Amino acid sequence: MALHKSDVKTCETLLKEYLDKAPLAKDPVKLNFTGVGDKDVYNITAPFEDQGESVIAGRVESRDSEHSEIHFFVEKEGAWVPREGAPVFTLQDPFFTFIQGELVLGGVQIYPHPTQEHALMWRTVFYKGKSIQELAPFFVGPDAMKDLRLVELPNGQIGVFTRPQGEKGGRGKIGFTTAKSLQELSIELVNEAPLLQGQFVDEEWGGGNELHILSNGLIGVLGHIASFDDEGNRHYYPMVFALDPTTGEHSDMELIAIRDKFLPGATKRPDLVDVVFSGGLVRKADGTADLYAGISDAEAHRLTIQDPFLTFEQI
Repeated sequence: MALHKSDVKTCETLLKEYLDKAPLAKDPVKLNFTGVGDKDVYNITAPFEDQGESVIAGRVESRDSEHSEIHFFVEKEGAWVPREGAPVFTLQDPFFTFIQGELVLGGVQIYPHPTQEHALMWRTVFYKGKSIQELAPFFVGPDAMKDLRLVELPNGQIGVFTRPQGEKGGRGKIGFTTAKSLQELSIELVNEAPLLQGQFVDEEWGGGNELHILSNGLIGVLGHIASFDDEGNRHYYPMVFALDPTTGEHSDMELIAIRDKFLPGATKRPDLVDVVFSGGLVRKADGTADLYAGISDAEAHRLTIQDPFLTFEQI
């Protein structure tokens, strides 16, 4: 399958393309989370089904802290409340997928930096089980790597999206490889995944957030691309692209929303006002999709957009 790929596009170029197209962005909603005291809930997943109930996993955190927990929420009378008896994980930025009939849940673990005093290090950790109640750890990713994502491919193998930083990835670039099974996952396999070419200029960064197997076998990637402005403010945009898992070919990225399309809201810090962190996408039969996102590191919102993966399914 031929995927069109042009030269690398910056946030500025992608933003101009998005504004020129003026795509659908309607029915913005701020999700109401309760039952966690005065803490914020943000960087949520899309809802997923667990034991017949629709559940959202969210990052729960005090406004002045980076130390967070993942809680599971169910909707009751218009509010999302903590699910009774559900486990709580000391992690950031939850994500989920289903592999071989099991729920796979991941998040970012922070811990003291091994060499720098008062600094933190991070890594992506994975749990799996038949249900939320049965989740058990099964893989820990490389140190200093967020946005590590897995997906079950149509041939039964595992697609692995990586995001190294530093010598290989700069501020953060996306890589892709495959594993024959979850048992074959290793630090070495993740670290050796080739980077996708022509996605990010060195001053900008991004990562994959949620993976969708499309009807033609391509992988639809929901992710983010980010940059700093001259004042040091961060700008995070939700984006998508498609990748052919058999060839590694991938399409250009395109933005699917911007902060202004969501409702006004709070921010964790002044430099995080223009941050939309892709949480998940629920594709709907009418050709639209609901985008769930963390907003300004303080809130969780939803926006209805055109299903961004339909065009890739026509390839």
